[in-house]
Amino acid sequence: MNRFPLWKNAIIVIALVFGLLYTLPNFFGEVPAVQVSSVKATIKVDTALLSRVEEVLNGASISNTGLFADQHSIRVRLADTDTQLKAKDVIEKALNPDPANASYSVALNLLSASPNWLTRVGALPMYLGLDLRGGVHFLLQVDMKGAITKRLDSTAADLRSLLREKSIRHSGINRERETIAIKFRDAETRDKARSVISNAQGDLALVDAVDSNDFSLLATLTPQSEKRIQEFAIKQNITTLHNRINELAVSEPVIQQQGADRIVVQLPGIQDTAKAKDILGRTATLEVRMVDDENSANPTVMEEAAKGQPPFGTEYYVERGGRPLLVKKQVVLTGDRLTDAQPGFDNQTQEPAVHLTLDAAGARIFRDVTRDNVGKRMAILLIEKGKGEVVTAPVIRTEIGGGRVQISGRMSTTEANDVALLLRAGSLAAPMEIIEERTIGPSLGADNIAKGFSSTTWGFVAIAIFMCLYYLLFGFVSVIALSTNLLLLVALLSLLQATLTLPGIAAIALTLGMAIDANVLINERVREELRGGSTPQAAITAGYERAWGTILDSNVTTLIAGVALLIFGSGPVRGFAVVHCLGILTSIFSSVVVSRGLINLIYGRRKKLASLSIGQIWKPGV
Repeated sequence: MNRFPLWKNAIIVIALVFGLLYTLPNFFGEVPAVQVSSVKATIKVDTALLSRVEEVLNGASISNTGLFADQHSIRVRLADTDTQLKAKDVIEKALNPDPANASYSVALNLLSASPNWLTRVGALPMYLGLDLRGGVHFLLQVDMKGAITKRLDSTAADLRSLLREKSIRHSGINRERETIAIKFRDAETRDKARSVISNAQGDLALVDAVDSNDFSLLATLTPQSEKRIQEFAIKQNITTLHNRINELAVSEPVIQQQGADRIVVQLPGIQDTAKAKDILGRTATLEVRMVDDENSANPTVMEEAAKGQPPFGTEYYVERGGRPLLVKKQVVLTGDRLTDAQPGFDNQTQEPAVHLTLDAAGARIFRDVTRDNVGKRMAILLIEKGKGEVVTAPVIRTEIGGGRVQISGRMSTTEANDVALLLRAGSLAAPMEIIEERTIGPSLGADNIAKGFSSTTWGFVAIAIFMCLYYLLFGFVSVIALSTNLLLLVALLSLLQATLTLPGIAAIALTLGMAIDANVLINERVREELRGGSTPQAAITAGYERAWGTILDSNVTTLIAGVALLIFGSGPVRGFAVVHCLGILTSIFSSVVVSRGLINLIYGRRKKLASLSIGQIWKPGV
């Protein structure tokens, strides 16, 4: 007789329960929400902000259906769009009393309407792509000339420090378009400088000035270094955009390079296009400057500075601890020289600290500055939208060489982690502008979903009718196995938090056709065994066992093609490949294990079995 052991039946039941549990959230849809996130890296999103948002809503008599907090944002789930807009205005006025100097981003968003008990067990709906959910699409043009110019300006500053260190006198170093001109008084000094620069700056091509009376060197970037700078600019900008978009908490944003100098950004589900453009356009620059300790200690000067009249050559800031100070405008070092920032501890006091690593040029500059300013304070600032914030302002205890810098003092472990993350975030390596913008409305996305699922549903119905008519009870079992396959596939996509797009829906429809193919092979093999004179129980056993090899071969070859699409494809092709590969795995389980379990449940315990309900058995010559 055909029976499964208890453990196999248990696996089938667990799989069905798992599939049902993780598929359910996709049926509840989404509801309007307001999202609050910090636009300043020094301001954290914490439980205090959550309580403040709740108080603001209660004070305005605005009810919500849920408050949620994560590392990057606070989200308020609301009943309808009217309440959503009202809540956004109220929260915006409370958190950003000065719109010109906003501390928080308050944006419209969508949240899953799943019950809390499903959310607590990690059952979340699938992410929907831009073509299904709606949202915004941006095409950004990276200013490669700007990246080259920025690098030349930095190189010119490095050359000044290098020649000063080697005691080589020059008459001026100036950047002229894409060339750095270095003037000397005689040919001997010029030749000596060429040797030093060639050893220290391998990215530069050096030539003598054409005019014989002008002892100058003209330095330009080599083609290889220009290409490397441009590739770095794209990668750095993509990384920075990821950091910016984290503030929007977008589900599965798409940020990828297109061509040599463009970046595509797709933000599914974003309703507030203006807020998205504002965040994408933000730039952040890290600067190291010296503190004007003399004037910072003068109460009269500080009082005038707080009113907007700081001494010439300085700017007024408030340190993280709340203490005001004056910072000199002259920039000592920029974040371009920072290669790494990691939290750690001071080796002497064991206090939390941040360890910075500078590149060669940055290490040389930092060593000279710290040697000349022992006992003075150095401020590290983050400049965003033309406004700066002092992250920390430590006292220089001794000359710091080797490119390893430590920031410490009245800092908790959490603050050290935050500062390290902030310093690692970097800035845009080159300016960008939006050259194409498309908004896909939710109604168009809903129409795409309706059409996609209608095609899948009608395909499923057509297959079910054919199988039930042609294979009778075995066909009905095949339809149940096919339903299980669809259930498990959606559950896996939800569990993995994959993004479903229109190509993904096409892959689901294709998976249904391929999954039923395995059941057709099994049913025809059982028919063949019955035609050969086998008993019904023996025909079931032989049919499933002998069809297994063919099913495995066909699915493995298809899986190889799907993996190739996944590895070498991009965009919609990868979306298709993910669903396709997962569908092959679930179809093997459902068509072989689940259908066999159901057949065993129906026929397995019957000792005297006269026939099988598997449709007309055609015999040769009859």
